[in-house]
Amino acid sequence: MSQTFTVVAEPREDFGKNAAHRTRAAGRIPGIVYGGGGPVIPVSVDPAGIREILHSESGHNAIFMLEVRGKAPARAMVRDWQVEPIRGGLLHVDLVRIALDAKLKLQVAIHVTGEPKGVKVDGGVFEFMLRELEVECLPDDIPDGITVDVSGLALNQNLRVSELPVGPKVKVLTDANRIVAHVVPPRAEEEVKPAAETAEATPAEPEVIRKGKAEEEGAEAEGGEEKKEKGEKKEKSEKKDKGK
Repeated sequence: MSQTFTVVAEPREDFGKNAAHRTRAAGRIPGIVYGGGGPVIPVSVDPAGIREILHSESGHNAIFMLEVRGKAPARAMVRDWQVEPIRGGLLHVDLVRIALDAKLKLQVAIHVTGEPKGVKVDGGVFEFMLRELEVECLPDDIPDGITVDVSGLALNQNLRVSELPVGPKVKVLTDANRIVAHVVPPRAEEEVKPAAETAEATPAEPEVIRKGKAEEEGAEAEGGEEKKEKGEKKEKSEKKDKGK
């Protein structure tokens, strides 16, 4: 483990929602300590120290010294935590004591480096499938993470769990055949015109019908005027003949 942390906790005697609100208003967060053969102790801690641990290289796998007032110091880890959904502030934390001679089962992050040959040369697509590995080991052997170079990964090649560089003191519990990452051919993109463009390109049928109807009505109106004019001329001619 690359960093050493110390968390100082104060025992809590008040419980419930109102007590938790008062704890947070005072700049601390409620928590609980358990495990390691010791009693369960409700505590309050400084959230800044917990955030520092969670954002460290080891993250929630970091082992730190836990000092609870009135109790002997113990090695501990963050087992669980609650975060405010909107602002992201810490609301509660669970701390578990650990024994140096007892193995732990935990998730370790997988990191990749390099640009795969299948992407750089053949234009493939790199897909990172598995980002955490379940392992079992003693507390002092917990790795900060598992880093693998994928530069040699060619097109249509896979990187499996069995190929990850894991130390001899770490037992891998994840299936050895699971795919961690691979390089696949680029997917063909189909050009599909949006419905809006199709609607603009093809005029709506009702508009054509209305337009045709209007033209027909105009033609009928012009024909009616022409018939009316001919009728008036014929009537005048007949009156003139009668006068003769």
